[in-house]
Formats: sequence, structure tokens, C-alpha cells
Amino acid sequence: MSAASTDPAARARPGGNVRWVICALLFFATTINYIDRQVIGILKPTLQADLGWSEVDYGMIVFWFQAAYAIGLLACGPIIDRVGSKLGYAAAITVWSLAAMVHALVRSPGGFAMARFALGLGEAANFPAAIKSVAEWFPKKERALAAGILNAGANVGAIATPIVVPMIALNYGWRAAFLITGLLGFVWLAAWLAFYRAPASHPRVSPQELAYITADQDNDAGAAPIAWTQLFRRRATWAFVVAKFLTDPVWYLFLFWLPDFFAKRHGLDLKTFGPPLIAVYLLADVGSIGGGWLSSALIKRGFSVNAGRKLALLASAVLVTPIVFASSVSSLSAAVAIIGLAAAAHQGWSSNLYTMVSDTFPRTSIASVMGIGGAAGAVGGMIMARYVGQVLETVGSYVPVFLWAGSAYLVALLLVHLLVPRLETSATTG
Repeated sequence: MSAASTDPAARARPGGNVRWVICALLFFATTINYIDRQVIGILKPTLQADLGWSEVDYGMIVFWFQAAYAIGLLACGPIIDRVGSKLGYAAAITVWSLAAMVHALVRSPGGFAMARFALGLGEAANFPAAIKSVAEWFPKKERALAAGILNAGANVGAIATPIVVPMIALNYGWRAAFLITGLLGFVWLAAWLAFYRAPASHPRVSPQELAYITADQDNDAGAAPIAWTQLFRRRATWAFVVAKFLTDPVWYLFLFWLPDFFAKRHGLDLKTFGPPLIAVYLLADVGSIGGGWLSSALIKRGFSVNAGRKLALLASAVLVTPIVFASSVSSLSAAVAIIGLAAAAHQGWSSNLYTMVSDTFPRTSIASVMGIGGAAGAVGGMIMARYVGQVLETVGSYVPVFLWAGSAYLVALLLVHLLVPRLETSATTG
């Protein structure tokens, strides 16, 4: 603790809040990202009734979104590391917003699969660009909190979707839901292009805030990105890959199948499953910010970065486990509480997992590592989509699905710790 008092990073003072405006923009981009992603899950019962889809058809549509998401993540990481967050984000939201609107023009499962494929390609850039922006704009002691706030945008999007989409669909039809939500991205794009700059060149950043942002950052801004072949030789890369592969599919399960679970298990429909979904994602919001706050608070109190991050990951992993009972309880409120706790824990997990990348890699390679790990998560989501579709078609129950979800995080954390027993600084991690 005494050593911290002589650390320039500890003595620095914020001197401004422009970085939090940037964080707000990242939050809203993630909100829009998840609205566009989740519309199809909200409309699943309606589209199945209107267009005659089977469970396997729907699983295939989700599968192709996940496939494109994986491809997009692998491609976008190196691109964003080279062109920067501003241009990379702008291109991505343009692609995914147009793709979201194209859903209104198709009817067949194949047509929706193609539209979802395009959506996945564009949406893949969101988190690599966002976490790269956090690493550029925030000192290490604030990164987990900033990541938690922007990650909370996913939950706000998931909350807004069951409120807005049913109203639009019931009054104007399901096609209008895709069109109207797709337009939101272009509103954000105008704000992003007008406001975003790098901290050193932003006209509203004071010298004091710039000093605060850079006080504990590694001096790697001008370094060349690490080659992919070298990234795959680093144990920290594989730790992130394994964790994303095992746990991202649980979040995709919530996004794409939770409305269907409430419809099948508790008899809800387009008019009634909004409040349970809102409750789940409100809890997820608390978990996202709370998980980021927890590790940041531990580090500020003198815990090492390694201890702070992993204790927060452990707490999150333990809190997911009750989801194994979600399909067994007869009470809707109990099911919502159990799933909401798991969603909160997942988001707390993600906030710290994302920040772990900025702890262990230079800023010039963060988007690439995020892309690799995100692609692994999307591949896990592809497997999950086919698995869940087949389970529901043959068994007709979510019990096997939730049993798998409850164990994924503890297994992932064990593997992360075995691969990276100690989180080292981005300049030295091998």
C-alpha cells in the first residue's frame, strides 16, 4: 500500500470527464448492437407462426449469425488495430444497421440466414473497437468499470427490445420492427463521427485529464501490432479464447432462446413476456457494472491486478451455477430470479474477462486478441445453436441446456488460471 502512494498513477487526478463521454458513446453503441441482435429472438414465436419455421430452421438461422460473427471477429480485430477505433466503428455500425433493415425484405429461413450472416459480420466489430477505445481512454484502475458500463449497454438493449419491438410489431407488423430498430445505428454514427478523437488530439481533453489517462498506461501507443503467429503463441491469448468459447454461448442462449423458454415453460407470449425479460436484463445491468466495480475496487484497495480480476471472475462463476434449476421451478418469478442472477453473473464475468485482455496485451494488439477470443465465443455459439435446436426438437425440454450452462464458468476459470497463473503487464506477458 505504501508503494502505491509514490506511484504517479496514484497521485494523478482526473481533471475532466471527456473519457466518460466516450464511455457513454460506447455504451449506446452496444445498446444498439444488442437491440438489432435480439429483435429476432423477441419475434421468434411470431415468425414461427407466420412463416412456419421449425425449431431446426430457427437454430440454423442463429447458427449462420454465429458463423458470420466468428468470421467478422477474426477479420475486424487486425483491421481496427490498423485503422483505429473511429473509422472501424463507423464502418461496422453502417454494415450492421443496413443488415438489420434487410430482415424486413425476406421471408424464408434461407433469406433470414443471409440477413443474419450480414448482421453478424458488422456486429462483430463492436467489442474489439470498444475495448480498444477503453484501453486508449482509461487508466488501468478504471478500465474494468468502464468496460462494465459499456457492457451494460448489452443489457439495456436487451431491456429495450422487449418493450419497443412488441409495440412496433403489434401496431405496424414485424417488418417495421426490423426497419425502425435498424435506423438507430445511423443516429449514433453521426454523434460518433462528430465527437470521437484520440485523447491526445481531442480539443476538450485538459492536460490534467490526459496525464491522468496515461499515468499508468504502458508506453506502447506507437508499437507495431503483434503478429498473429505470435499472438497464438501466448498463453494469455489461449486463456481468453477458452473462456470465451465456453461462456459466450450461455449469453447467446439468453438472447435467442429466453423468450421461447418463457413461452413454452410459462405460457407467455408477445404481449406478456416483456416484464420477465426486462427483469432479467435489469439484473444483468447490475452485474455488468458491479463486476467491473468489484475488481476495480479490489485493485484500488491494494490487491494485485491478478487477484482482483480473478476474484471477480470466481464470484461471477459461482453465481451462475443456480441456473441448473431454472427449468425445474414452477414459479415464473423464481425462474426469472434464477436466470436474472445468472445473466448478472455472466456480465460481471465478461467485464473482467474483457479487461484481462488490456491487462496482458499492448494497446496496439487489443482488438486483434478481442477478435480471436470473440470468434471462439461465436464458434461456441454455433455449436450451442445446433445443440439447443436439436434438444428442443427431440427432447422438448431446456433441462439439459441449463445443466450445461451452470458448469461452464467454473470450468473456464480453472482453465484460465492454469494457462495464466499470474496476469502480467501487457509489455511482458508471453
